[in-house]
Amino acid sequence: MKKILVVCLVLGLPLFLLTACADGGDSGDGDNDGGDSITLYSPETPDLTKQLAQKYEEVHGDKVNVHYAGTNVLVNQMMAEKGNPQADVWYGGGGILPFESAVDKEIITSYIPESAEDWEVIENGIKMKHQDGYYTGVELFVLGFSYNTDLVSEEEAPKTWEDLLDPKWEGKIQFPNPAASGTSTLMVLSYMMQYGEEEGWEYFQKLKDQANSIPDSGSAPTKAVAMGEAHVAVGFDFMAYEHQANGETVDFIVPDKTPILSNPMTLVKDGPNPEGGQKFMEFMLSEDAQQILADWYHIPINPDIESKTPLSVDNISNHAVELDIDWVNENYDRIRNEWNSKIK
Repeated sequence: MKKILVVCLVLGLPLFLLTACADGGDSGDGDNDGGDSITLYSPETPDLTKQLAQKYEEVHGDKVNVHYAGTNVLVNQMMAEKGNPQADVWYGGGGILPFESAVDKEIITSYIPESAEDWEVIENGIKMKHQDGYYTGVELFVLGFSYNTDLVSEEEAPKTWEDLLDPKWEGKIQFPNPAASGTSTLMVLSYMMQYGEEEGWEYFQKLKDQANSIPDSGSAPTKAVAMGEAHVAVGFDFMAYEHQANGETVDFIVPDKTPILSNPMTLVKDGPNPEGGQKFMEFMLSEDAQQILADWYHIPINPDIESKTPLSVDNISNHAVELDIDWVNENYDRIRNEWNSKIK
């Protein structure tokens, strides 16, 4: 990633992926008047997005209205608003997949911030930006295993996806429901891309038999680990490190090979304040914004910002599994819909 790192160096899931966020409402005051004010749509943690908006206002003086909702809700809203868009920027969705889907839906438009112009599209198996400029990564998300350090030692914690099938984890694992959670859909699609569908369905039937619960929420299994309701859970890295920062006995394992996604931002097509939207996208790669993301235990892309977790661009890239985005887009709905009929 050296070429990207020199400039300023980031992770979903198709509209279909990622339910890391619940429904919500506006967190900004006042309406976007189409002037200097900017409207940001984001499914990321409300307090995080508020902090980003406040820093932008402090630095640039323009008002940022944050509208928070789940990824699917926001995508559907942007679809309904085609012809009269209300947002200028969309940030976050658990990774690139919902943004890939949005290109064909014609709700976003091409814009690459100046600091990302020289980035390669794919670096070490991680897609950092869209080949035609429809989105730019902001940070990196790693799919892996959280574990309760009171119940599991680092030595015995699973290190590969196959390790989850060890009989010692029977009744002690949780992972999100792939029919509901984009986090888990990513897990299923990634495994099938590597090993084929037949072997994939066999694996996930065995994994399901290991689980004591399969909640719909992407973050619920990690919370269960923090509460001692599960020994091991599948989830994103920042979920585990947030619990750890709160003093809970949780740690995180990056599997030998696993999906690592840039979590992007994009300019909404025909938004009311495109210039403001572009300025906000430039800001998101600045040291100010990247420091805020790092403070929330996300992996920053800017090499000048130190991660607050043990994970960084340099030490995770060799774990990345390259995703076949075309295959994901073609098969996502089918695979997701087949989960309930194939997994008993």
